[in-house]
Amino acid sequence: MKNFIATFLVFLTFSVFAQNEQLAANYFDRGDFEKALVSYEELLVKQPGNTNYFQKTVDCYQQLSQFEKAEKLIQQRLDKYKQPNLFIELGYNYQLQKDEKNAAKNYEKAIDKINENPSNVYAIAVNFEQKSLLDYALKSYQLAIKLEPKFSFNQQMAVLYGQQGKVDLMIEKFLEDGEKNPQNTIYIQNYLSRFMMEESEETFGESLRKALILKTQKSQDVYWNQFLSWFYVQQKEYGKAFIQEKAIYKRNPESFSNIVSLAELAIEQNQDEDAVTIINFVLDNTDNLDLQIFSNAFLLRNRIKKSTPKEYPNLKADLELALKKFGVSPFSISLQELQAEFFAFNLNEPEAGKEVLKNALKFQLNEYQKAEIKMQLADILLFQEQYNQALIYYSQIEDDLKNDQIGHEASLKVAKTSYFQGDFQWAQSQFKILKSASTQLIANDAMEYFLLIADNTAEDSTQVALKKFARGDYLIYQNKNDLALVEFSKILKEHKGDAIEAVTLLRLGKINEKLGNHTEALRLYKEIIDKHSDGIYVDEALFFSAEIYDDKLKQPEIAKPLFEKMIFEHQDSIYFIESRRKFREIRGDNNT
Repeated sequence: MKNFIATFLVFLTFSVFAQNEQLAANYFDRGDFEKALVSYEELLVKQPGNTNYFQKTVDCYQQLSQFEKAEKLIQQRLDKYKQPNLFIELGYNYQLQKDEKNAAKNYEKAIDKINENPSNVYAIAVNFEQKSLLDYALKSYQLAIKLEPKFSFNQQMAVLYGQQGKVDLMIEKFLEDGEKNPQNTIYIQNYLSRFMMEESEETFGESLRKALILKTQKSQDVYWNQFLSWFYVQQKEYGKAFIQEKAIYKRNPESFSNIVSLAELAIEQNQDEDAVTIINFVLDNTDNLDLQIFSNAFLLRNRIKKSTPKEYPNLKADLELALKKFGVSPFSISLQELQAEFFAFNLNEPEAGKEVLKNALKFQLNEYQKAEIKMQLADILLFQEQYNQALIYYSQIEDDLKNDQIGHEASLKVAKTSYFQGDFQWAQSQFKILKSASTQLIANDAMEYFLLIADNTAEDSTQVALKKFARGDYLIYQNKNDLALVEFSKILKEHKGDAIEAVTLLRLGKINEKLGNHTEALRLYKEIIDKHSDGIYVDEALFFSAEIYDDKLKQPEIAKPLFEKMIFEHQDSIYFIESRRKFREIRGDNNT
């Protein structure tokens, strides 16, 4: 019984104590320092050795400008425990009183304690950092390293230099740390990435690039090629990343998978030129059947994307040749899907395309392969205006792979099908949900259509212009660009000055681009830039214009100010990163 009572009393005491601590913390967090002080003084009396209670008591004194009491408490603790970091507390108390002389005197006393024992640096440097006394923190680390060379504080010093805006020194220290401790590389790269996303990224990026290139030139260690490759990937400069990966591959053939991953990244980011270069290298250096099929499928798809009807017979023959080479089997599904798509959307032979896909479904396939084929079948059915049948397939994919990217893609296509049919209300509700999709491309696409419907329903409740516009979009989907051109031209003529004008100009511009009418496309984009500069399509008009001048007309100096305008005025655009990359390329940056 006595033991029980004793235990109960201990528990009760602990419980009360914890409550008092929480109460003190609440007062402090609310800024009620007088009440917090009373509580922390009581707690400190009961536990004089508690560092937290001591620090909070000092903080309360300082917040209440009771600096003499703070000094007395700090000095008492210093006399008792001899902790070197308490000199910093004394110095900081003087600093709050604008007594810089005595503040500096005590800070130097703290640093002197490192001379006595270099291990004191851990407590001293951290304390300086906590009080944003960065110069003193750096001085502490530098002294400790001088006294004890085996110490390594590169990472800590790098962070401090970064906080001071001394990016070159920050880079130097981080790279030193990475070289000595490769296991820290991911942390270092994540930290550097944050700087690369800031407004000053351009200057920082150039500094980092130069530092990494210097490392690759001075050292034969593939670590630096890997680091430089990572840097170029962050900049979406996949061609330059590929140069580094090739250098790594020559010394370490087991790194081949990194080149494949790089190719996939370039494809994902629609960097077709770089992707083609990398994929051709993959083909030349692998006997792996899956990789060969993947590579051939990509190269053929890229040719189809850029082709004209005159090239269709050769492409048809090459597709057949590829399938003959690799065989019609579950392994060549990607080629079969491409062939079906080519039949339907390029040769206007949808039945032939469906036949290819129905035969593919007879194979033993995993759920993702089945979903991809069903998606393709639905796409062709939609092409044929068989909306309900298309929706059945899309809905099956939605149900089977709800939380997967392909499931979200199916949801987007369900919404687009309703949009094509003119069921804008239901389509709008689906686009609204998909705006928050985890996949950026799906979210961007959904946002575009959500705004399109919203903007043109608010002005025209009958949705006459929107129905015509949806019809034009459907013709684009069917690859009937000449007919789409007529449809959108009608809208522009009949709804001049309406909300739908800007996006109609954009569509007309893209169709003319596709048909090779670059001068007309530029004229249409310029009309958006001049007449709809405050609208949501001006960034696209600027970017597409710049792309035409740069890639098609080979007039980079005209493209340059357009990319520059994108960089400075449209930082939230999905084309911002690519505009920045292209601008630097034209300017002649980063030629290595």
